[in-house]
Amino acid sequence: MSTIFRRFKDSRFVKGMVYAIIGIFSYPGINIINKLEIKGMENLENLPNRNVLFVSNHQTYFADVITFIHIFCAARWRKRNKLGLPYYLLWPFTRIKYVAAEETMKKSMLTKIFTLAGAVTVKRTWNAGGKEVRRGLDASDTRKINNALQNNWVITFPQGTTKPFAPGRKGTAFIIKQNKPIVVPVTITGFWRAFNKKGLKFKKKGSLLKVTFKAPMQIDYNDSTENILEQIMDAIEQSKKFMKHGNAASINPVS
Repeated sequence: MSTIFRRFKDSRFVKGMVYAIIGIFSYPGINIINKLEIKGMENLENLPNRNVLFVSNHQTYFADVITFIHIFCAARWRKRNKLGLPYYLLWPFTRIKYVAAEETMKKSMLTKIFTLAGAVTVKRTWNAGGKEVRRGLDASDTRKINNALQNNWVITFPQGTTKPFAPGRKGTAFIIKQNKPIVVPVTITGFWRAFNKKGLKFKKKGSLLKVTFKAPMQIDYNDSTENILEQIMDAIEQSKKFMKHGNAASINPVS
C-alpha cells in the first residue's frame, strides 16, 4: 500500500496540482510584491531530465525552493531569465525533487503539503537536541537521494542551514561521487530580506531577489570528498574566501 501511495503522490497529476496551487499563491510574492532577477537560465537548457543536482546556498526554508520550481517550470516553456506570466503552471515540469529536513516537513499541515511538491526528507546531520553536531552520513538518506536522482532534477543545500558561510557537509560530495550527476551551482541573495526564516511571511516588501544559475561544474568524480566539497562551496560562494570579501548584499544576518 505504501508503494502505491508513493507512486500516487509522485505522479505528474498530483505534483502538477500541487505546483499549480503553490505557484498561484506564491507568484505575487516572488515576482510582483518583490522583484525577481534571474541570471543564467541558459544553463538550464538542454539538461537531461534525470541525474542533475542543483547545489545552492540557503536563506529561507521554503521561498528558495518555491522560486526554483517557478524558474524550472518557466525554463521548460523556453522563458529566458524571467518568469513572465505564470501560464507555465498549466503544464508544469514536475521531475523536481528537493532535499529537506525530516523534522521540518512534519511540523504542520502546510509543510506536509509542501512535501508533496517533491521533498526528499532526510535526518539532520547538524542538529541533535538543539545543538549543532557532526554525525555520520545516514545510509537510508543517501539511498533516498540516489533514488531521486535516477529520474529527477534534485535541489540540495550543502550547508543544511540558512546560516551564511556555514561549513558544507561531506554527504553532498559523497552523493556526487556515487551518482556522477551534472552539478549546477546556484547562488541566491535577497530572500532573507524579503521573507521570514520559513519563507512564508513577508519581512520587507519591494526587495530584490537574485537567483544565478552557473554553468555545470567540471568535477573529477574520482577526487576526494574534501576536494569536491571545497569546489562546491567555492561555486556557491560560501567558502571562507568569499566570507573574507565581506559582500554584505549576500549575507543574511543570523537571528
